[in-house]
Amino acid sequence: MTETQPQTDIDLDPVTFEVLRSSFTNLVDRMAQQIRRTCYSFVIYNRDFSNCLNDAEGNTVMQGSKDIAVHVGTLHYTCKETLEYFEGDINPGDVYIVNDPYLGGTHINDVRIMRPVFYEGELIAVTQSNGHWADVGGPAPGSFNIEANDHFAEGMRIPPLKIWDAGEFRDDVANLLTTNMRLSEDRMGDLRAQTEATRIAEERLLELVEKYGVDTVMTAFDESKDYVERIMREQLSDLPDGTWHTRDYIDADPNKEEGFVTIDVEMTIDGDEVHYDLSGSDEYVGNFLNSTFGTSFSAVVSGTKMFFPDVPLNSGLYRVVSADLPEGTVVNAPEPVPVTGSVAGAYEKVMNAIFELWSEVLPERAMACAFNLEYLLAGGQDQRPGRDGQEFAWYDWMAGGWGGRDGKDGSNATAPVFGAGLAVQSLEGQERDTPLVTSEHSIVTDSAGPGEFRGGCGLRKGGRMLACENSVMSYCSDRARSITWGINGGLPGIPHGVTLTRDGESQDMGTVFSNVPIDEGDEFVRPSSGGGGFGDPLERDPEAVLEDVKDDYVSVERAERDYGVVIEEIDPDVCAYEIDPEATDEQRAFIRANREDWLREDPDAITERYHEGELDKLDLIRRYGVILDWSSGELLERTTAEFRELLRERAASEWTPVE
Repeated sequence: MTETQPQTDIDLDPVTFEVLRSSFTNLVDRMAQQIRRTCYSFVIYNRDFSNCLNDAEGNTVMQGSKDIAVHVGTLHYTCKETLEYFEGDINPGDVYIVNDPYLGGTHINDVRIMRPVFYEGELIAVTQSNGHWADVGGPAPGSFNIEANDHFAEGMRIPPLKIWDAGEFRDDVANLLTTNMRLSEDRMGDLRAQTEATRIAEERLLELVEKYGVDTVMTAFDESKDYVERIMREQLSDLPDGTWHTRDYIDADPNKEEGFVTIDVEMTIDGDEVHYDLSGSDEYVGNFLNSTFGTSFSAVVSGTKMFFPDVPLNSGLYRVVSADLPEGTVVNAPEPVPVTGSVAGAYEKVMNAIFELWSEVLPERAMACAFNLEYLLAGGQDQRPGRDGQEFAWYDWMAGGWGGRDGKDGSNATAPVFGAGLAVQSLEGQERDTPLVTSEHSIVTDSAGPGEFRGGCGLRKGGRMLACENSVMSYCSDRARSITWGINGGLPGIPHGVTLTRDGESQDMGTVFSNVPIDEGDEFVRPSSGGGGFGDPLERDPEAVLEDVKDDYVSVERAERDYGVVIEEIDPDVCAYEIDPEATDEQRAFIRANREDWLREDPDAITERYHEGELDKLDLIRRYGVILDWSSGELLERTTAEFRELLRERAASEWTPVE
């Protein structure tokens, strides 16, 4: 064992402990393989699921090696609530189903299946599978209804129910649930796939019990949690005590005047524990971008875990990491406040804020803000030949750029931080199943936040509707205004949003809408932002900027305006470019002398110059810190003031002073 992973003061010998601990991980990973081979939903097939092994009290013993982040920190809450709900009526052969976000869960699309495991009549464990069902009912296909004022308008909320009762399948319960969901056959198939995964895990666990003895396996349960606690405490003990503070934002509350919604995060390291206080966060918003307690705690755990990648994950970590998440805030919305869009809203804001805090404590692992998760959903009747008007559901998410790092550019076209294990969906698979054809899927030039180490690049994805009827589209995202930010002097990425073209007329739809009618021939396109930049862009090696231009990551124009690097185009068709050293020195000196003043210029005057075509959108965002309603072109005064404050704190305060 290494010095950071000691094996002392345990009841098992080190070899047996390691074998069993690894066996628990393998057990959960086998569940994942079972689900991918048997699920019906394309969403679940692309890894929007997680599994875990819980002990008899509901504590997490092990999660899988590829589970997505948003489920981390929630599965034990769901298990505990379910065991309490059925206390006194838990029997061999039972299987439970629940998706209730207010019982420690995430949102109603995440459906958890749990199987109690018995040995010689005694409950010893629970095997659990969580899958994101592509639809759980409600007014909007995909169950993402931005117009919902409460969870009743989002879809089917499932409290703990027995779906198998002492080995007998409850057809009536299953049919009641799936009949109220679109593509009911797929929902039933996912239910059975997840249930079978829990059975395989039960089988494997009992094999371990037979081989090693129940007392040994139960001891390994406890020691696995103690092991994680011990590692985490040791690593925290090596860090300085102190308190760090930052904040991130949701674009707006639709029920209030324009202006950011604050998610305030304070982190305190005290000896061998770390505590997060989010009590400074604003109250819950008037749409579905709120988080429940479970979701926000998951964000706290996932954000922390990103900086401690060698620490395994189970309930031992929760003895060391704690959080204050006051009810009634955007990070702990009470029943029946809608929360289906939480991951695109409060969740990733908490994660990115925690990234910034740990970047101060562990600068060698620092990372700027990553792009925002987004979902584009379409549903209706498929009228392609041979489809006979059957129901379809197109459920898409994009990759994007992660933040620039200390000494390295951010990752291009990567899964969102909410679910780093997610796969980029196969375009061919989507086109086979649904009446949509992808027209574009490419890296977006200039999407990465400029910095000494730039952010990773985002993507642009476009599509066109084929033969369909009674079809609608919905979208869930954020950061059209609280744009992906840089740190240590780095600059922002680009805004999120969808453009929809119908009958030749294009419309900027923004980042949240539901049930917009679509028809054959309608086209849409949306970009994902690149990650925020790390460090002063004027300190980036001009040769690195030149390489970015050759790769189409950065345009010649933005190389000059963002990085101060003047590049002459010799023959772009063969990537022939040259840096003009003297012009570059002059341009960098010009930017350095003026950029702080640019953040103080009159926003109205800047907006007028934008409308006259003198400035473009990235000039507004990166030079002047001016935010508009990108659909109407209207200046957002309060949002601009808040965005400028962020730029001063995260960027201007780190710029090299003018000599």
